Amino acid sequence: MNIAESYAVEKNGELVLINSHISAYKQASYSNHNPMNERKLLLNKREINKLIGKMQRDGLTIVPTKMYFKKGKAKIELAVAKGKKQFDKRATKKNRDWNREKARYIRKSS
Repeated sequence: MNIAESYAVEKNGELVLINSHISAYKQASYSNHNPMNERKLLLNKREINKLIGKMQRDGLTIVPTKMYFKKGKAKIELAVAKGKKQFDKRATKKNRDWNREKARYIRKSS
């Protein structure tokens, strides 16, 4: 399973996990599942409303941080996160480029 680039959105009052990849079961018959399907997240109605409210009011995103198995069921740990602003992205890119240039100078000088 790969949840690196996945996130959750609200569809018809439910939370759905998008962009996650769950590999097909090799021993299954011809009617296997699609690995990139959207997955419905099973939460209590109160939890769903709380998360949807945070997404709509505060502009936050729901991302999975960890996946594990418990008693034969797959569980996903969710986190509510705020994305970077445009100026933060530019500063991060500038620092990364400078560190790369610095490493080149050090390699050339030694």
